[in-house]
Amino acid sequence: MSIREKKFLISVSVFALAVGIMPVANAMHIMEGYLPVTFCIVWGVICIPFWVAGFMSIKKTLNEHKKAISILAISGAFIFVISSLKIPSVTGSCSHMTGTGLSAMLFGPAATSILGVIVLLFQAILLAHGGLTSLGANTFSMAIAGPFLSYAIYVICKKLKVNKHVGIFLAASLGDLFTYCVTSLQLALAYPAADGGYAVSVVKFLGVFAPTQVPLAIVEGLLTTAIIMGLESYAKNELTDIGFMTKEA
Repeated sequence: MSIREKKFLISVSVFALAVGIMPVANAMHIMEGYLPVTFCIVWGVICIPFWVAGFMSIKKTLNEHKKAISILAISGAFIFVISSLKIPSVTGSCSHMTGTGLSAMLFGPAATSILGVIVLLFQAILLAHGGLTSLGANTFSMAIAGPFLSYAIYVICKKLKVNKHVGIFLAASLGDLFTYCVTSLQLALAYPAADGGYAVSVVKFLGVFAPTQVPLAIVEGLLTTAIIMGLESYAKNELTDIGFMTKEA
């Protein structure tokens, strides 16, 4: 690793540490004890195949490209950093970015499920952000559903020859928004409205977070694009190894 790459990695790590010791606040992760036990179990079981696939994906990548661990670490730090930044929303709740679009585009959505669950576990234990019983539900929305959409949008934009950085922006932004759509659905399934059922409940939950989540999604898209542009300058060899860049780029 060159001196420039080391400085870049150290800068990201220091920023992550600074955010990690910020005061705790309530956040959009589904909190401990909020979901019924049955829902906690079901969402956890649904995540298992993705975790297995993610573990195998990361193992294969690191076996073939050991230097990719630095990019993997940056991707994980990015998820931890920006998903720990809480922005006050309405009704006393908060919204936050997810950061999973970056790793989804670099390593694939399966690998992101592993990075995501690790981040969510640390946040639940160290920051009281989310919860252990809701780990499966939070993982599915933030580390599985959102990343899969981000990856799909990035691939589609690439095939349609959309400007690379525009595709990255769209993938990260829409993946962030989709995470909150899925979270709203999860909450609605657990707590359908007495008058109107699931549909009304989904609309209500979406309405709670839309005022802050839409601008946050735009910011996440811009941040993700900036991070990748930085990596393209300081870690071109590693990005080429994992197939994100070509040698001609």
